[in-house]
Amino acid sequence: MTADTRVEKIMSRSVITCTVETDVGEVARLIWENDVSSIPVTEQGRVVGMVTDYDIISRQTEYDGPIYLPFIDVYFQVPGTGDPEQLRRILATTARELMSYPVMTVHPSDTVQDAATIMYEHRINAIPVVDDQEQLVGIVARADVVKMIAIQEARYLAEQSGA
Repeated sequence: MTADTRVEKIMSRSVITCTVETDVGEVARLIWENDVSSIPVTEQGRVVGMVTDYDIISRQTEYDGPIYLPFIDVYFQVPGTGDPEQLRRILATTARELMSYPVMTVHPSDTVQDAATIMYEHRINAIPVVDDQEQLVGIVARADVVKMIAIQEARYLAEQSGA
């Protein structure tokens, strides 16, 4: 990968978004119909969260509730039982309740290597691209990085075979 390739060269400028009040069913439809893995949640053009296909799927998982033990007149939750984050996702009805936050973002002038490093280290499928005013201007997905690598590798192989 060329270390100096900028995010703006590979990002998608047409971004499917939703608002914090968008119904979870509508978010699922947007993800499915647009064949994307995640959707930025925005308020006034600023990214406040992301809803991923993982977030949608998590609503259908089994949930093992917390276990409480009584002691005198008080109940104590047994540590390691009942995941509150999972319960939050299962009960979510809007993007605000389901979204992951805070969101990692990149700037159009950041390198693709920087974006790829964030994706790899944080296991993120897509990163919103924001300008100096924190307004959403694009998104870069893992598929965009893979496409860039494939094109660069094909060029390299063509140069080597022609030399």
